[in-house]
Amino acid sequence: MLKVDNLYKNFGNIVAVDGISFEVKKGEIFGLLGPNGAGKSTTISIISTLIPPTSGEIIFEGESIFENSKNIRQNLGIVPQDIALYPTLTGYENLKFWGNLYGLKGTELKKRINEVADIIGLNGRLKDKVEKYSGGMKRRLNIGAALLHQPELLIMDEPTVGIDPQSRSHILDTVLKLSAKGITIIYTTHYMEEAENLCTRICIMDEGKIIASGTKQELVELVREKTQINIKLDNISDNMLQIFKKIQGVSDATIFDDTVTLYGENGDMLLAEIISKASEKNSKIQSIDIQKPNLEAVFLHLTGKALRD
Repeated sequence: MLKVDNLYKNFGNIVAVDGISFEVKKGEIFGLLGPNGAGKSTTISIISTLIPPTSGEIIFEGESIFENSKNIRQNLGIVPQDIALYPTLTGYENLKFWGNLYGLKGTELKKRINEVADIIGLNGRLKDKVEKYSGGMKRRLNIGAALLHQPELLIMDEPTVGIDPQSRSHILDTVLKLSAKGITIIYTTHYMEEAENLCTRICIMDEGKIIASGTKQELVELVREKTQINIKLDNISDNMLQIFKKIQGVSDATIFDDTVTLYGENGDMLLAEIISKASEKNSKIQSIDIQKPNLEAVFLHLTGKALRD
């Protein structure tokens, strides 16, 4: 559906987007994951035709968006990071205003407002002024405004920033329901757990570049040796650390107090051998904790820093 090819954006001497390329397939939730300042918002601003690129090309359904911006604009819904609502108007009046801008009128507009209110879960609050809404309710209404004209492609820029856990959970459920209806979604976030739980494929961005891309499983494979196994033992003999290090598949092992920490490629496969070695040394296992690598570990592995540094 959408192809981004060798995209650059400079602001003076600052390179905000540095030669990125990716493709978004119809019907998927495509994630742009990275810290603040990674270039995510600039990228989607270019896709949305809000700002021009320095160079590069973007193709939407076979046409350049720079040669025919009307095609993508008619089929695009944007949920901006900043709330784009009028606080002194009611929820209904806000949706009516945005619906009119999309060219919706009369019965069709009323129907879409009711349908959107169901999707975002604000049926009983549309008569209230937005200034009375919680932060999460404003975020949900923001999403509703982008859905009125039934876009084929929905761009969501950090839609859960600064809201309570309940509203966040509602928004994430809404994203999945929209995807199930066939809407293609580009979802930007710096929360790795959101990308893991929502996205079909993920591009990890940092300092304007795409440093890795693929499914969650493909990305985690980059650091598969980072599976961490913590074993609490009732007795640790002097040579036990060396015994564990010699187990095939173990890349490293350390001991702190009564806990042995091992790193390896596949924790589930290593576990039987670890238990066997502990038993041979007459050491009883008090507890075992396996921590498999996630996108945070991938980002740390690739950049040397945590995702939220």
